[in-house]
Amino acid sequence: MSRPRFVPDNFTLALIATVVLASFLPASGQFAEYVELVTTGIVSLLFFLHGAKLSRQAILAGIGHWRLHVWIFIATFVLFPVLGLALRPVLSPLVTTEMYIGVLFLCTLPATVQSAIAFTSMARGNVPAAVCSASASTLLGILVTPILVSLILHKNAEGGDALHAIGKIAMTLLLPFVIGHLMRPVIGGFLQRRASIIKLVDQGSILFVVYAAFSAAVISGLWKQTPIPSLLGLIVLCCILLAVVLFITTWGARRLGFSKEDEITLVFCGSKKSMVSGIPMANVLFPAASVGAIVLPLMLFHQIQLMVCAVLAQRYARRVQIADESAPH
Repeated sequence: MSRPRFVPDNFTLALIATVVLASFLPASGQFAEYVELVTTGIVSLLFFLHGAKLSRQAILAGIGHWRLHVWIFIATFVLFPVLGLALRPVLSPLVTTEMYIGVLFLCTLPATVQSAIAFTSMARGNVPAAVCSASASTLLGILVTPILVSLILHKNAEGGDALHAIGKIAMTLLLPFVIGHLMRPVIGGFLQRRASIIKLVDQGSILFVVYAAFSAAVISGLWKQTPIPSLLGLIVLCCILLAVVLFITTWGARRLGFSKEDEITLVFCGSKKSMVSGIPMANVLFPAASVGAIVLPLMLFHQIQLMVCAVLAQRYARRVQIADESAPH
């Protein structure tokens, strides 16, 4: 029997439960360190499994899909800043001045890596291209974000520890991916027969990232340091910004003639903003007294994008599944 249209699926319910759990029982102290380790481990496992699953031809196709990569980078580093500036007269009255500075800062950030790839995989999009674009976006953001902050906010940026960030990305994401791919002759066949394993790791990694990220936001005073009207206004602002980006990337992918798999990749990689990269950058770029209000939009946008894109990924996956079942065999 099919699920009623407006009843959430099990993964969406699990996401909501994870947010509630983090709100009332956030990870803190030594437990937060354990959660961070588990999150890092499961994300590395996700990349290992994707490396083992993908054929060499698929990886080369992902790297060579330059046209898709260019549009993802345009969405991340051009579309977002333009929207942040263009919508300022309409949306800035909803929040405080510092909060809107935080919104503009959010618009300059690179894409997430793990959630963009996990959602692309869940939605049955072009995972090799997502791996390439999301990873490259994070590395490129180390250089591009300070420049954009300087241009948009007229603020000089200090240098950050780029080598440390690059090393962390390489060790956590790219190295497991390469090792998994090298082991493909040994375990590739097993993973093809056990596709549910990759799905479990995909969804599990998202739940761990949501819990860890939301715990940090709650402990940082997410519900205490902001007036309720401004908080509600910020939620509305983040929803509008995400909705506009999702609409433009979806419409643009179809106008540009991308396949459904590439559309999925553009939508999920082009609409994400990284809290993992953003908070350390904020600590470097802004005075300590204003960092809290400036990163609050990023914290909320991060949670909203995870919730919305989880539902969207499920809808894409069902459409692709229905199309596969309808296709002649």
